[in-house]
Order: sequence, then structure tokens, then C-alpha cells
Amino acid sequence: MTRAADATPRDWFRAWFGDEYLAIYPHRDIEEARRAVQLYLDRVPPPPGSVLDLACGAGRHLRELLAAGVRAAGLDLSITLLERAREGSPKAQLVRGDMRRLPFDDGSFAGLTSFFTSFGYFATRDQDRVAATEMRRVLRPGGSFMLDFLNADRVRRELVPSESGRIRGYDVSVARKIKDDTVVKTITLNADEGDEVRRYEERVRLYEAGQLAQLLSEVGLETQLRFGDYEGAEFDSSSARLILAGVAA
Repeated sequence: MTRAADATPRDWFRAWFGDEYLAIYPHRDIEEARRAVQLYLDRVPPPPGSVLDLACGAGRHLRELLAAGVRAAGLDLSITLLERAREGSPKAQLVRGDMRRLPFDDGSFAGLTSFFTSFGYFATRDQDRVAATEMRRVLRPGGSFMLDFLNADRVRRELVPSESGRIRGYDVSVARKIKDDTVVKTITLNADEGDEVRRYEERVRLYEAGQLAQLLSEVGLETQLRFGDYEGAEFDSSSARLILAGVAA
């Protein structure tokens, strides 16, 4: 029997980032997280105060911020991922919340980071704008930000339509397509023959570099730098990532 994810495509992220996500993605690259955090601290260091790691997930970037001596808090919608973050950073301030309605006062933070493509998840561009507006709201004027996103040009060129394999006890198949301006990834999981098959979906809206910088500018986040990787290389159409960094107006 096949069971679809419990959430509709409009809020797919509520169903997916749980135990099964952690099972098939058991770890992420800690060294990569260290390089990403160091790029932020080297190139757009925040003024004195706290930094919000937005959509902190299981906490690998938050741990690196704390290890660097930064006062940092993490926010995520997933209880499961926050529990994993707590295991790695027992004393960290961790908050559950929706990035469209951040549970913080205006100007609460001197800095804000969003790593590993944690933007563009929502059903409409207007909802993405709401999330960006909230980012600006909780940053004090002059506070610094870094938004780490995918490179839309490279995704369009190199999209792998399908793949499958066995991962930590699951038969996993993944199908990818681009529908309108959104990458749609369908993940099918089967633990054992005869067990219930589960299907989940990921959706990420594609933004070109100029489009994303313009969106941020319109809500008061001024992009000063564009990087193509965690070493700080200049961004171009072949870059591995699109990383925007700057300050709150």
C-alpha cells in the first residue's frame, strides 16, 4: 500500500522534515558548515549582539556559530530537527516557529543566517516575500545577513530526473522535475517488502541571483556581496551555490 505524505504540496515541509528525513540523510558535512559560517564571520561579521540561524534544522551551522564564540539562537518548524539540534547544542536557545511569523521582537538580532537552501519553500512568491520581510523585521538596522541558496542556472542545466538506491534500511527512489519556476522532488520510501510505502515531496522556487537580490532589497535587506561557494569565490552561472550577503537598511 502506498501512502502519500500527510501534508498537501502547499505545506509539504510540515510532513517531510522528520524521522524519515533524518534516516535517509543521517548526517551532513560538518566541515562544509564550518566553512559556511566562517565565510559569514569573515566577510559580513555582525555587530555586537545575537545572531539568528533561521531554519537551523539539526543545528550543524548553529554549532559552528557557537563554537566561534557567537551568541546565536536557532529557529526551525520541525520538532524532530530541533530535538537533534538540542542533542548537539544542549545550552543553545532553540525556538520552534514559522519563518513567516517569527516569534521575536523587532530588531532582536545583530545578524541572521539562512544556510543550505532554506528559502523558497512556500506556495507563492508573496509568501516568500513575507518570510523575507520577517527576516528584515527581526534584524536591527546595520545588522548583517547571509542567505545561502541554490544556483538556479546550474539546477536547470544539471537536474537529474531520477535515481534510486538503498539507504539505511530504506529502498529510496527520487524523481525530479521543474514545473513552472519550481523544482519538485518526489521521494518514495519503502522499508521492507510488504510494508507501507511512503511518498513525500519537496518544492523549492528557483530565483535568479538578480531576482533574489531584488526581493531582499525591496524589504530592506541590501545585498553587498555575492559568492558562488563557501570559499568565497565570485558567483557566476556555473557556481555551486548562490550566497547573498549584506546588511539591513
